[in-house]
Amino acid sequence: MFPCIFLLWLVSIPLANASPQTRDYLINCGASDVIEEGPLKYVPDKDYVSTGNKTTLNRRDILPRLQTLRFFPNVNARKYCYSIPVIKEAKYLVKTIYFYGGFDGGNEPPVFDQIIDGTKWSTVNTTEDYASGGSSYYEAIVVAHNKFLSVCLARNQHTADASSPFISSLEVHYLDSSVYNSTKMLKTMLVTVARDSFGSDGDIISYPDDNYNRFWQPFKDDNPFVSSQTKVTPSTFWNIPPQKAFSSAITTSKGKNLTLNWPSFSLPAGLYYIALYLQDNRTPSPYSWRVLDIYVNGQKFYQKVNVTDSGLSVVGTEWPLQGKTEITLVPADDSPVGPLINAGEVFQILPFGRRTVTRDVVAIEHVRKGFFNEPEDWIGDPCLPVGNSWTSISCSSEDPSRIMSLNLTGFGLSGNLAASVSKLTALKHL
Repeated sequence: MFPCIFLLWLVSIPLANASPQTRDYLINCGASDVIEEGPLKYVPDKDYVSTGNKTTLNRRDILPRLQTLRFFPNVNARKYCYSIPVIKEAKYLVKTIYFYGGFDGGNEPPVFDQIIDGTKWSTVNTTEDYASGGSSYYEAIVVAHNKFLSVCLARNQHTADASSPFISSLEVHYLDSSVYNSTKMLKTMLVTVARDSFGSDGDIISYPDDNYNRFWQPFKDDNPFVSSQTKVTPSTFWNIPPQKAFSSAITTSKGKNLTLNWPSFSLPAGLYYIALYLQDNRTPSPYSWRVLDIYVNGQKFYQKVNVTDSGLSVVGTEWPLQGKTEITLVPADDSPVGPLINAGEVFQILPFGRRTVTRDVVAIEHVRKGFFNEPEDWIGDPCLPVGNSWTSISCSSEDPSRIMSLNLTGFGLSGNLAASVSKLTALKHL
């Protein structure tokens, strides 16, 4: 799980406009009507989920899209899923937002899991943020393996019987193919750990400054900071960072190393995607440059980086991190000024879990559509994650998984058994 971020009414977060293309989704969970927050339009979730209950919080001091939520009280369901139409093999940013608000009459938010397409993504624990009066968000970059992307919640061992998983809003943004480019995106997802604008103490940067409504948090430490005297062209950078992320920078004096302890919290051992953004802050001239080496935890990350007023980004697609992270910028001997850095992003690389054979998924979907009153968790991957398969289905432990048994008794089903059941060629028991 990565750190949660506050989303308070008083923070004055700029919000994204819904794209005219249907590739982007801004969903207000539990709402009955479209709501607008500035240029943003959030739509009700009824077209993307068929389970759970809606409720409205009696609060007017929070963002409108946090005033409603959908919760899932059925303790027998193995998961509760949203299904989003997507472009197969396209890349998406998925963002889930939570504000508890004591909707169930309790004082402490429930703890539960998040799942994307059969892979456990993270555990949702908003307790600390809620105690401080804030909401929380979680974010991942994924490539769609099918024409629908399932975003699911599920109970875990920490979910109290009397509490219910819930969600306030869901965003799915289509990403250009060059953004967060990695040759292994079909096998892994990127889970956001930190995204900061250095030297800034202003508002969070998002849309319209960021086309994908990414949140860039302000970050300051004990290092000096400077403002930029010229603008960059975001489209020329890897990952298309917003112009505002370059408006300030952390720096130090000529000849000195710049050390940045960032992210400011410990990280679990694993591989991470690191992107750093740098621009010479001075007025453009033949002298608006500085050369430096970049180290991460003492290991050379990039060498002889020439930072000019046009700016640049440097990316490490698989970098091992554990515990505290120290980024050091070392100036070249002939560099006319000290090193500086404007912004950075860190993602944890999370491998996708097993998948279910596509023909089994297609066949069981046809079976599902033949019935009425099917179990609440008959959506998303039928087999995965392990422990969160569809009720009444058992699957093999191989990769990819196969559907081995299907029990249709005791659920009050009505309708017809689709002929496609014959295409479940690994089925042993029906």
